[in-house]
Amino acid sequence: MHIFTSILVTAWLILQPGLVFSAAGDDRQAIATGIVEGTPQPRKYVVEGTKVIDAASRKPLFFKGIGYSPYLKGETPMQGAPPGNDERYEEHLGLMQGMNVNYLHVFPMQMPAKFFEALDKTEFLYGQDIWVCPYEEDFLAEPFLAKTFVAIKAAIDHVYQVGRPERLVLFSIGDELQPEAVVRTNSRHPEVRSYHGKHLSVDNRNPSEIAIARLMDMAMDYELTRYGQRHLYCHTSFTHIGPLANRPDLEVPKEHVVTPDLGDLICLNVYTYARGVRTSPPGSTTGTSYQGYLEELTEQSRKPVFITQVGLSTSPFEPKAWVPGFGGHKIDDVPAEFSAIWKNIKTAKGSERFCGVAFFELNDEWWKSGEDAADSTRHDQEDPEEWFGIYEIGEHNRLLPKGRIAETIKKLYQGQ
Repeated sequence: MHIFTSILVTAWLILQPGLVFSAAGDDRQAIATGIVEGTPQPRKYVVEGTKVIDAASRKPLFFKGIGYSPYLKGETPMQGAPPGNDERYEEHLGLMQGMNVNYLHVFPMQMPAKFFEALDKTEFLYGQDIWVCPYEEDFLAEPFLAKTFVAIKAAIDHVYQVGRPERLVLFSIGDELQPEAVVRTNSRHPEVRSYHGKHLSVDNRNPSEIAIARLMDMAMDYELTRYGQRHLYCHTSFTHIGPLANRPDLEVPKEHVVTPDLGDLICLNVYTYARGVRTSPPGSTTGTSYQGYLEELTEQSRKPVFITQVGLSTSPFEPKAWVPGFGGHKIDDVPAEFSAIWKNIKTAKGSERFCGVAFFELNDEWWKSGEDAADSTRHDQEDPEEWFGIYEIGEHNRLLPKGRIAETIKKLYQGQ
């Protein structure tokens, strides 16, 4: 291509709101991520440029979030059971109000009625995670897509029939697709590179991304067709598989990197010790690799960025020496770590592109990782997944603060 023509084309691509540059090192290329023209915007919370806007007040929003999965001792979602429908939500939401939270990132797909009754007494907004099996043999297999769409429809129906659609900000279709499943799917369908649906149209993507695009398009169409409106849509990913591909420690080859820019906004779980993060260059203000990752992420982004998970496990020890940072954090050290995370976000170049952050999570989850039927009745010392809570579960399932972590979040969220 003639160099002058190339410059003109590049300039045009940068200015297009529906395009984003992939972060694939030196061979970046423009990839379409636009929602199809004519698709209705959400009624209440909309994306304009790199901001999420309250359509009524015209004010940009910043979500001061907490990840929320209210399963307590003796409860597990492993067989599809929802959390208990009782008074716990008055307690839990009260604790989060005390931390100056304004957004709940909710993981159970069918929260019970008493949760929403407690929500009515607050000003909280929420986002609904919709689980897509991340270990699937083939994300593009038609039976898998059909089965998953049934679950997606049920989650959307629940919002309108039991939930509070007027308080809902977003649906997240899928969370942390596993590296092996991504590579396996992509290897089986090398010819699948684009999808042009009713509301979502993408080109030059890998097959796993196409699978998410199809599910997201079906979800959006279902909500619009049945309920006459839609909310914001995203897919939540994690740094181990992208989107920044110029990292030596990713768990997928460069050609299999997943970029979670399908839909309205970019949702990404960004942990301080995670692959892709710890090998990042130093940030411009704090000099940390965490800020370095965030700055490169926002530099490549043309949509709002939501850090949907960041946290630290306070398990009694770090069980996997080959995954440094995954577990073993002392409770007394976490407040300083959380304060550093906040500083990294707020002082990063491009920080205006962040629309929120959600600390993971309110309470420890004893049911993880579901090793046996009795797993939810004990707090496994060797499983860091069970220890990410800001609160621990005490006697009679009451939540007890871990040191000064909750107090620290209250201060960080104060006045934001």
